[in-house]
Amino acid sequence: MLVRLLRSHLRPYRRQLLWVVALQSAQAVLGLYLPRLNARIIDEGVVTGDTGFIWRMGGLMLLCTLGQVVLTIVAVYIGSQVAMAYGRDVRRDLFDRVTGFSAREVGTLGAPSLITRITNDVQQVQMLVQMSLTMIVSAPIWAIGGVIMAMREDVGLSWLLFTSIPILLLIVGNIIRLMVPEFQRMQDRIDGLNRVLREQITGMRVVRAFVREPQEAVRFAEANDAVTESALRSGRLMSFMFPTAIAMTNFASVAGVWFGSNRVASGDMQVGAMVAYITYLVQILMSVMMSTFIASMWPRASVSADRIIEVLDTPSSVVAPATPVTSMPQRATVQFIGASFGYPGAESDVLHDITFTCLPGQTTAIIGSTGSGKTTLLGLVPRLFDVTGGRVLVNGVDVRELDPTRLGERIGLVPQKPYLFSGTVASNLRYGRPEATEDEMWHALEVAQAADFVRAMPGGLEASIVQGGSNVSGGQRQRLAIARALVRRPDIYLFDDSFSALDVATDARLRAALRPETRDAAVLLVGQRVATIRHADQILVLEDGRIVGLGSHDELLAGCATYQEIVESQLQTEEAA
Repeated sequence: MLVRLLRSHLRPYRRQLLWVVALQSAQAVLGLYLPRLNARIIDEGVVTGDTGFIWRMGGLMLLCTLGQVVLTIVAVYIGSQVAMAYGRDVRRDLFDRVTGFSAREVGTLGAPSLITRITNDVQQVQMLVQMSLTMIVSAPIWAIGGVIMAMREDVGLSWLLFTSIPILLLIVGNIIRLMVPEFQRMQDRIDGLNRVLREQITGMRVVRAFVREPQEAVRFAEANDAVTESALRSGRLMSFMFPTAIAMTNFASVAGVWFGSNRVASGDMQVGAMVAYITYLVQILMSVMMSTFIASMWPRASVSADRIIEVLDTPSSVVAPATPVTSMPQRATVQFIGASFGYPGAESDVLHDITFTCLPGQTTAIIGSTGSGKTTLLGLVPRLFDVTGGRVLVNGVDVRELDPTRLGERIGLVPQKPYLFSGTVASNLRYGRPEATEDEMWHALEVAQAADFVRAMPGGLEASIVQGGSNVSGGQRQRLAIARALVRRPDIYLFDDSFSALDVATDARLRAALRPETRDAAVLLVGQRVATIRHADQILVLEDGRIVGLGSHDELLAGCATYQEIVESQLQTEEAA
């Protein structure tokens, strides 16, 4: 998976990669040439006392060193640019894929895991790319070229090379084999830590209300300790790699001096050649050491790549049509025709054979017990899910055939849990229609019964809203979310229990103000309170995902037992009558 991810996202940077390879190769060749020049200085300059030769060779060595430095700087600069661009591209593709997911895929993979994959996992692979372009290109040249140059100096000591290198590779290979499962566990535990932390920050008020701080501290400590334990285990394994490489380098150097001095004493080898041979031996083992550094990063990057590919390969259950319909024969109309929906692997469908029509200027309220499928039904209209049976039509066209952009333009959704983005009141209201004027925004706030508290906020429309809207109350969040939908002026309004946090008086004023605003639109309203929905043109009663009643408040009160039970549980019988 890692190779596949690297190949697919590094392909646009082939030219830069060729430059990196060429520059790294050139600096490696210059580095391999330096020990040979040093040997000549010793054998042809120092031994013979030729000072001029020493100066000439010393100057050439200085030029080679300067060239090596310049080439390395340019190569590392280009390689770093490629690595950063690679990380940017992978994050972009992951973001594009995740934003195309339906609620089903997000629920399957998990929001904390998706965040970890877009941030931490991409960072691991990006770091591997950067280190590889910095080291791994030149390491093989150092190793192969070093072997060739060392054997040119003296073949008799070649057994040192073919003994030390395999031993080092064998040790490193076994360490890497043990590191792979540890990194897999560590990434999974980072997901768990993110999940616990996200829940605790989001639910801070609940934690404090129930005085659960000690228990949550223990829960976080357990997740944190689990990550620490995995990191320590993988770190201990990694800590063996570099001391092993350094020890092998030192042993090889000592052996080279020991056996090389014997060959010098016997006249089979010159002093300069011995020095050059030891230098090449160190260079070879250092290149192996650099390779082990990259190898130590490979397991974790491989695990991260698997997790990234899993997201990129996960298809969305809501797919844009190949030839989308852009024109609609009707306006402000929603039709459900035998619509059913079920989650993959579930024993039964959540919704069964839903059929009804909501016309322009008509309000259709949906009520039912918890778990009856109200929110799921509403989510089928903007294609948060796709029906598994039947059809859902918006303005006379099946939503699966509509251009997603055109479908979104026709719908104003106020979700069950209204979410506000960090920014200002104005930036949140303009989320659906960026060109909205201040007058339009104030009008929407007046209708949503939010103008008074927005005027009281410092800055008015420019008042700050923190992430999630946690600096305003639940009722204020709901009213701002309603105002955001009104600013958009859609054909279809979807209110998913959007008045639950409002008091009865504010609820009544808001519904009265909404009527003239939505007189030409279709309104689908999910509600729990009978007082909120009783004046709807038609009320749809759900039970276990099936329609058990459809009609006005009076009609259902006379002929629908389920609706009668709901009314009796909320109102006095006399008031209902």
